[in-house]
Amino acid sequence: MTIEITAFNWVPDFARGFVRDLRPRWACEELGLPYTTRLISPMPPKPADYLCEQPWGQVPVLHDGGVQLFESGAILLHLAEKDERLLPRDPQRRATAIAWLFAALNSVEPWLFELANVEIFSKDEDWAKLRKSSLVRDTGKRLDGLADALGDREWLGEAFGVADIAMVTVLRGADHADLMSSRPRLADYVARGTARPAFERAIAAQLADFRPEPVAA
Repeated sequence: MTIEITAFNWVPDFARGFVRDLRPRWACEELGLPYTTRLISPMPPKPADYLCEQPWGQVPVLHDGGVQLFESGAILLHLAEKDERLLPRDPQRRATAIAWLFAALNSVEPWLFELANVEIFSKDEDWAKLRKSSLVRDTGKRLDGLADALGDREWLGEAFGVADIAMVTVLRGADHADLMSSRPRLADYVARGTARPAFERAIAAQLADFRPEPVAA
């Protein structure tokens, strides 16, 4: 059966190309797995049946035959299990890939989300102004640790894999505060990932699904 990925039919301009359904789209494109999209509105209220699939009304949700799951990291792991091009069969290489997949979503992404909150969504709040400088510093330390771990390798493992899909999509949100431009090793890593034809197809597909205005669905 064809894989179905749930995605939004509209988001504001600044979020286009960054919604998390990009991750499973990219994985499918890397593996040549056909998929369709089920488009829903991001506007509340969400249909009750969708909240049974995703408790917070977020995307993506994946339907793959008889398997249904949510959370982009879990979906990436499910898809990567299908092909060793994304998840090696060697026990240590597999363990390393899974560890980096979790690290992208647990040890890097939350810091970048909080920084975006401070710099964009809550920038006029007094607490955000007080928090910014220490948050930029501490987020930079996180990225320095990642750059050191990456070293001179092209990818987080011996070859491109599921962990790189997660990490590259996370780091694409770090364009603010000179976090990437001051760390050329990471900037080059993201550039390698986004230059892959599968990424280009995935982001083009996501952008093509967006409507000019919110549409009820």
